[in-house]
Amino acid sequence: MPHTVITDIKKIDATSRLQLPITENGISAGFPSPADDFIDLSIDLNKTFIQHPNATFFGRVSGDSMINAGLSDGDYLIIDRSLEPKHKQIAVCLINGDFTVKRLHILKENVYLVPENEAYQPIEVTPEDDFNIWGVVTTVIKPLQVSCLR
Repeated sequence: MPHTVITDIKKIDATSRLQLPITENGISAGFPSPADDFIDLSIDLNKTFIQHPNATFFGRVSGDSMINAGLSDGDYLIIDRSLEPKHKQIAVCLINGDFTVKRLHILKENVYLVPENEAYQPIEVTPEDDFNIWGVVTTVIKPLQVSCLR
């Protein structure tokens, strides 16, 4: 399948807690504020990004069919299997034995898996396909591409 696939699917362990420091006013893309030297706030990423720990997984994006939706090769997705998939949501689907991530188009009795890259065509799910909407994507984690800073 020449579309974006999901690899390295792993169950999330949301029982651990890791409090990380966070700035109260955001991070300036202009001049830094001297007040940010005195940060006393923290964030727990599990609590912030995971609503249903027993149904939540990480997956890694492989491919470029969803780049116009902000999903790039190598990104990590947080996938919640307990959410009811809805029209136009981005979801991880299992189709004919392959995991893929696409925007759902649910039209009456037809389902289409729509890429977000003009180089790819939508996939119409037919009764002959072995198909399951595996989970809804809730968060994208993007590794910093250091090479683009040079």
